[in-house]
Amino acid sequence: MRIVVPYAPGGSAELQARAVGEQLSKIWKQPVIIENRPGAGTTIGAATVASAPADGYTLYLAGTSHTVSPSLYRNLSYDAAKSFAAVSQISTSPFIVLVNPKLGVKTIEDLIALAKRKPGELNYGTSGVGAGPHLSAEILAFDTKINVRHVPFKGSAPAVTALLGQHVDFVLGDVSALPLVEDGSLKALAVTGLHRSARLPDVPTLAESVAPGFEVTNWSSILAPAATPAEIVSFINKSMADALVVPEVRRAYDIQGFEVAPNRPEEMQAKIISEARKYADVIARAGIKND
Repeated sequence: MRIVVPYAPGGSAELQARAVGEQLSKIWKQPVIIENRPGAGTTIGAATVASAPADGYTLYLAGTSHTVSPSLYRNLSYDAAKSFAAVSQISTSPFIVLVNPKLGVKTIEDLIALAKRKPGELNYGTSGVGAGPHLSAEILAFDTKINVRHVPFKGSAPAVTALLGQHVDFVLGDVSALPLVEDGSLKALAVTGLHRSARLPDVPTLAESVAPGFEVTNWSSILAPAATPAEIVSFINKSMADALVVPEVRRAYDIQGFEVAPNRPEEMQAKIISEARKYADVIARAGIKND
């Protein structure tokens, strides 16, 4: 059994895959190998699994970017929904609106007001063009009618480093920045999920503060090749649910700021379709292109 992770070794996606993979190995009494296939905005890893034998022995750790790629990349060799059988969601986490305390804003309302006073002058950093944080910022700008400039970086860490150095005014970051929030180096103004984060209980959601109905989450899921028999998908889904309730797995996820969130195959399949439509609309409206 292998779980293909479409990112380089050492990231949070691989951590999630390894934590659940170790438990699946114990449940199934056979090795579960994590195989990193990074590159091309996760499309290399996705293509690897889409063309793999549909026997249940090759799985894919898909995230939000899986539903964004079809709107950014032409001539993909696979369809984000039709080429895969959804097995289960495994986790969710919010993106976080972050500022350097030296900017002088204390709330998300302050930041929006500052952006309106200085149209086109504020800039924000993200992990890259078309990534979840970028799309979150585009939706926020549209909903709150602000004009801000995007500065893409090659990953979340460089974007946060730029914010610490005051080279950008704010960042749409992920839960990897939580230690910097907790030690006071950065200030979290809002989270992008519908509910507050357990790690940031005093930080409001965008939905409850400045953008009613706003919801963008960073999620991870397990997919299989499309023709995988339904009984195998169901078996793996149950095994995933069993693995995700193990205390060691929950602790590993909690430490990183991820909420364990398994679901049924049909729920995950519907989510992939709806997320792909949502992001296609955002990308078209904002004129985002993969340069």
